Amino acid sequence: MTNNNTPTGDCGPFVQVYAENFNGGDVPVGAFKTCAGDGDFRCAGLKTNYSHYYDTLGAYPSGWPDTATSGADGNGGRTFGGYYRPEKAVSVYTASNGDGQMRVHMTSDGSVNSVAAVVPRKCMNLRYGKFTERFIVRTRTPGFKMAHLRYTPNEVDYPEAGGNFSSDPVSVFTHGFAESGTDVAPGTAWTSWHTYSTEIVPGSLRFYLDGKLVKTVNADFPEAADWVLQNESALAGAYAAAGASVDIDTTWLTCYKYVAPTSH
Repeated sequence: MTNNNTPTGDCGPFVQVYAENFNGGDVPVGAFKTCAGDGDFRCAGLKTNYSHYYDTLGAYPSGWPDTATSGADGNGGRTFGGYYRPEKAVSVYTASNGDGQMRVHMTSDGSVNSVAAVVPRKCMNLRYGKFTERFIVRTRTPGFKMAHLRYTPNEVDYPEAGGNFSSDPVSVFTHGFAESGTDVAPGTAWTSWHTYSTEIVPGSLRFYLDGKLVKTVNADFPEAADWVLQNESALAGAYAAAGASVDIDTTWLTCYKYVAPTSH
């Protein structure tokens, strides 16, 4: 799909297990709080008043360091990075056209960033499947990046701004089981609505932008993984200035499990 209509139903060998259009009511900043760690990611702050999202959307817990702060993935860390703060960054709101959207609002005070990694809980623990989202990045302010990923520690990153939204193109990366990387759109694409989709099947990974196949990796993803919408501090280029922010608005998410065709 390449428009704001949320996909419904199965798609070939992919059986839909989750679809979210964010039209079920607003969730204010502050509700995505007290989120659990690995293996769950439920946010206790959603349980009473926002039970639908309590069951379907989690986040990395407040206080976990992002990649720039932790120095993970061999980047060595930066002068300053950020911490995941879903209670400050994540909300669901109704846009002026009536469309429900999830917003990730990343901010900086000039010495530390507040960022967020959202976990679609119904898409956890899948080895093969299809993972699709439609979003827009409202500004390309320096100091922030994206790597929406599946991580085990083998890794699939798409879409990714490898170092910094302000300069990086839209890219695909795979790590561990198959090292590869490709730029699939210029950096200006971030600030328009686009649909990004990853299909992972036995022996192959396929990446789509607005329904067009932009990269294929002939390799087998080796194990089950979670889908993480990781938004965080830049790993290269300029640091975020005091007062800087980036809004990422998502109008829908969906995922599917892969069911191998049966022979007759």
